[in-house]
Amino acid sequence: MSFIGILVALFFILLANFIEGGHIEGLINLPAFLIVVGGTLGCVIVQFPLKTLKNVLLYFKWLINPPIYDYYNTSTQLIQIADISRRDGILALEMALDNIDDPFVKESLLMVIDGLDKNAIDEILDNTISKQEVEITHVAKVYDAAGGYSPTMGIIGAVLGLIHAMGLLDKPDQLGHGIAVAFVATIYGVAFSNIFFLPIGSRYKLFAQESAEYRRMIADGIYAIANGSNLFEVKSRLNSHSHH
Repeated sequence: MSFIGILVALFFILLANFIEGGHIEGLINLPAFLIVVGGTLGCVIVQFPLKTLKNVLLYFKWLINPPIYDYYNTSTQLIQIADISRRDGILALEMALDNIDDPFVKESLLMVIDGLDKNAIDEILDNTISKQEVEITHVAKVYDAAGGYSPTMGIIGAVLGLIHAMGLLDKPDQLGHGIAVAFVATIYGVAFSNIFFLPIGSRYKLFAQESAEYRRMIADGIYAIANGSNLFEVKSRLNSHSHH
């Protein structure tokens, strides 16, 4: 859906340009594109460490195929696991591992089976959740930063274009075109910022929240299982998250 929104925005902008009598070729300018994209990329590289930039690539697939959080089925599965644990003991949970697809649930349950202290499990899971949340939030900050730099790069491109256009003062027939081309960089800068960078940055902030909330539900369920809680308590812990 992320890219559908971008395409919708571009479609209507280009449609309005066409209605006003503009032509698509008038908006195509390679030097302006290079100034805006290259300049923005360079600024981002200066601001962020390599690890964060790698995470931008790692989590890019989420824009195309965002993770789906099935609260109902996961909570139902955790309740069934809690029932097995109370009825047949912790070691009986090994049989349930084959039916678990979510790697976070499986890794969490393995710690319970291995006999780790419930407080240690809770701390490990909390650290794991926080680590991923911070990673995704930093990815969002990269896009936010790019959204800030992009319009400035557009202005730089426009000024450079105007400097070139001023050299055409003795050629009035080319001056108008030169000025028009100069402002294409401004369009690129503002468009990249408001159609691409800033919305995607906000999308990643939601990704961070959604992922953390879903994993916290799992962590609550696993803690209850490790604690030997009754099914009512397990259900109560899980249901406090299931409305998301």
